[in-house]
Amino acid sequence: MQDLPLKGMRVIDYSHFLAGPYVGRCLAAMGAEVIKVERPGSGDAGRQHAHVLDDQQSGYFLQLNMGKEGVSVNMRDPRGKEFMQKLCDSADVFIENYRPGALEKLGLGYKELSARNPKLVYCSISAYGHTGPDAHRAGFGLIAEAKSGIMQMVGSPGESPPLLRISLGDMYTGIHAVAAINAALLGRVTSSRGQHIDMALYDTLVSMHEYAVQCYTLSGGTVVPVQTGHDMPTSTLYGVFRAKDGDLVIAAQVDDAWIRFAQLIEAHGGPAGFGADTRFQTLNGRNQARVEILDAVKPWVAARTVSEVLALLDGIDIPSAKVQRIDEVINDPQIQARGMILEQEHPKFGKLRLPNLPFRFSDCDTNAPMQKVAPDMGQHNVEVAQKLGYSNEQILAMQSDGVLFSE
Repeated sequence: MQDLPLKGMRVIDYSHFLAGPYVGRCLAAMGAEVIKVERPGSGDAGRQHAHVLDDQQSGYFLQLNMGKEGVSVNMRDPRGKEFMQKLCDSADVFIENYRPGALEKLGLGYKELSARNPKLVYCSISAYGHTGPDAHRAGFGLIAEAKSGIMQMVGSPGESPPLLRISLGDMYTGIHAVAAINAALLGRVTSSRGQHIDMALYDTLVSMHEYAVQCYTLSGGTVVPVQTGHDMPTSTLYGVFRAKDGDLVIAAQVDDAWIRFAQLIEAHGGPAGFGADTRFQTLNGRNQARVEILDAVKPWVAARTVSEVLALLDGIDIPSAKVQRIDEVINDPQIQARGMILEQEHPKFGKLRLPNLPFRFSDCDTNAPMQKVAPDMGQHNVEVAQKLGYSNEQILAMQSDGVLFSE
């Protein structure tokens, strides 16, 4: 077995809530030593997020900060600033997700830290990035999802779009930041210098459009994607359908898949001639006849249970799936086989079951670093200070004066 790819790298995670902590968790899973830094007292605001165990610890924080060491430093004290700068001098990567300019005031901006440590890869994550007319504005994933045009395309025509219920902007930006950090670390091998990575939630969601932007630009501004409800008018048949006992999705938009699907429907009580209708045998033809096709498919699905429909579709190799609840996802044999629900033994709360990361390396044990549960606030103050060369007397003084805070 090989060591994990980032073994030997030190990462300072000076971030909160979601996008930044997610980056830190991913880098820890790849073998990096990740040190989570929190302000004394309240710490990362994610500690108060759902679901809270025994009024003490947040599942949100436990998920996003596993695999890390934790320190809590009072930056208002000059010794706290010195501690942080020494820590950053020893680091390969620094992660932050504050509003542009906020960390410069603390002496933790890229310019100051890179002058001390030219090899530092410094990753900033913000709503709008560090340039442009909106750079100064605050924002969360919700803001980027609304601004990006993605939210406007979701939901039923004539209704306000729904919340996406997953933090698409944060998670998508986070994994792009992971890619950029690894690229910068690789580039550092030849350049011997780090650099500043400027990630914006708004940017990454605009980059996610796989068809909407070009529909508009290539049509000369005449095609603006809109809400379509439960199917995709440009990819008939591709959508969500209601059965007797639940919902499922069907993807029969490719010509040969459509022919098998239409023939199946006709053979099992659907309209006569449905499988042989040449109007439906090209994508353009199906899109033009979309309403007629949906009028045939919807009642056919509605007359059967989800399992009955899936069995028929599996039999002819049509991609389909039940719309699952979270309890069904957790107990899905495929998810269990892939180890996507990680179990940890927590010293306070016993066995925890949390989402795993999807990385799979053939010659590395990617679960090993994740057995380290998320740290209590300031849990590793002493160990980290000792690594930086502080004496026991200095550490005790900083602890008693609140420079290093612990729960």
